[in-house]
Amino acid sequence: MENVSFFQLMILSLASFRLTRLLVFDKITEFIRHPFFDEVEEENAAGEREIYYIPKLSGPKRFFGELLSCYWCTGIWTAVIVVGSYFLFPGYSWPIFVILAVAAMASILETILQYFMEN
Repeated sequence: MENVSFFQLMILSLASFRLTRLLVFDKITEFIRHPFFDEVEEENAAGEREIYYIPKLSGPKRFFGELLSCYWCTGIWTAVIVVGSYFLFPGYSWPIFVILAVAAMASILETILQYFMEN
């Protein structure tokens, strides 16, 4: 196994961060999460309709539902995928990880900018 430079570690970390958010939160990957969750609709105190997603109740779908509802849990597995891919297929995976890292940094900067614009 080769030594990983600080720069490579940062790219891999940001790529894992962005991939985790993509799987757990982003609307574009909702179709991946959908089979593992049940939709529960409730009315709040203001009379507004709220929709909650809860993991399926049993079996493998429950396991994956629990996994996809936990940012920290999914983060571990995306880190395994990112690091494993980097060492097994560096030529193919590195460009993808750089793109994910740039997207992660852009989202972090946008969040910081929005915070300062609101305050």
